[in-house]
Amino acid sequence: MDFNKLLARAKAILLAPKQEWPVIAGEPTTVADLYKGYIIPLAAIPAIFGFLQMSVIGMSMPFAGTVRIGIGTGLTTMIVGYALALVMAYVMALIVDALAPTFGGQKSNIQALKVVAYAYTASWLAGIAQIVPGLGILILLAGGLYSIYLLYLGLPQTMKCPPEKAAGYTAVAIIIAIVLGFVTAAVVGSIAGVGSMMAGSSYSSSDEDVQFDEDSPLGKMQQWGKQMEEANKKLEAAQQSGDQAAQEEALKAVFGAAMSGGSGQVESLAPDRLKAFVPDQLAGLKRSSLSAERNGAMGLQVSEAAATYSDDSGREIRLEITDAGSAKGLLGLAGWAGVEGEKEADGRFEKTYRKNGRLIHEEWDSNDSSGEYTVVLADRFTVKVQGSAGSVGELRAAAEQVDLDELAELRDEGVKNQ
Repeated sequence: MDFNKLLARAKAILLAPKQEWPVIAGEPTTVADLYKGYIIPLAAIPAIFGFLQMSVIGMSMPFAGTVRIGIGTGLTTMIVGYALALVMAYVMALIVDALAPTFGGQKSNIQALKVVAYAYTASWLAGIAQIVPGLGILILLAGGLYSIYLLYLGLPQTMKCPPEKAAGYTAVAIIIAIVLGFVTAAVVGSIAGVGSMMAGSSYSSSDEDVQFDEDSPLGKMQQWGKQMEEANKKLEAAQQSGDQAAQEEALKAVFGAAMSGGSGQVESLAPDRLKAFVPDQLAGLKRSSLSAERNGAMGLQVSEAAATYSDDSGREIRLEITDAGSAKGLLGLAGWAGVEGEKEADGRFEKTYRKNGRLIHEEWDSNDSSGEYTVVLADRFTVKVQGSAGSVGELRAAAEQVDLDELAELRDEGVKNQ
């Protein structure tokens, strides 16, 4: 993936769409190249920032303060949302292609995927705004509306429909896409259907003109693109073999590579391994409940161990330890986003920062002496402690009762190279 080219294209389609659409329409490309070079990285943005907003920063609710969903649930939502975004882009392209003759256009699956992918640019980039308090929803709405406008401008160039029919073409495509959005999950579950998106496509590898440091954000993105290239080569070979089982495994590898962010396919820790990090006592409280589970879909896994600690006075603290598994790459991308900041109002304090390479979120409400402390380890594991305490420092100390260093050392366990 040429990251510089991606940025240049995104900037051009947003700032000068009328000049850029004819260029796009004339470019030779393949379905696989569009996914590897544009759709996969940009579609990850709403998923990553949605996770940050729901599970790390939190959502402000009237009369309820800041509300967060659990890290495990947040990761699952991020993974499923990203998978659906990848599939929905192709479903939308099928709709655009099928409608072309109705509005005087010319059918072309490549041109249809082009117009969808580049029109979605505004909506995908607007996903960053999910972490912006108050104005976020307005920016998301503006991004969606601008994507519709980009589709309207692009259809005459890519699908060769008469300009006077572009408005109707756009409206019908959007309406059908909304309806089909409700059944996208069924499309994801159909191996043959999803697999066909890559049929007849191939990746070609070439020397990169620019090399980035492996540990830098751009370097991580570059590794991600290379891993997607390898996964799709295997999918192409499996499709040519006609072996259905091999195709299913190769397709899982494609989704795994897409969601791993270049980190490789990962088998998350077994529940018993994660339970071993849960202490019998925490912050002077005895453990009153313990659960651990590992969930998976499409070859991806996420494990979580959760425990509650309480005493007779009613004081309670909850501990959650999560292994993001194959989604560790996306968790890493969330960390690379560099979201840091703090705010304080009405006795409530929140702070998100990085320390010793770890992403940390603290929250404290002095009104009821409760809060939360979350730390992300090795871009793979999260440890969260929430509940009643004397200060956020006590919650931090409780989290440090978990052997964080030992847990971080397991960063490479279960990692399988593609």
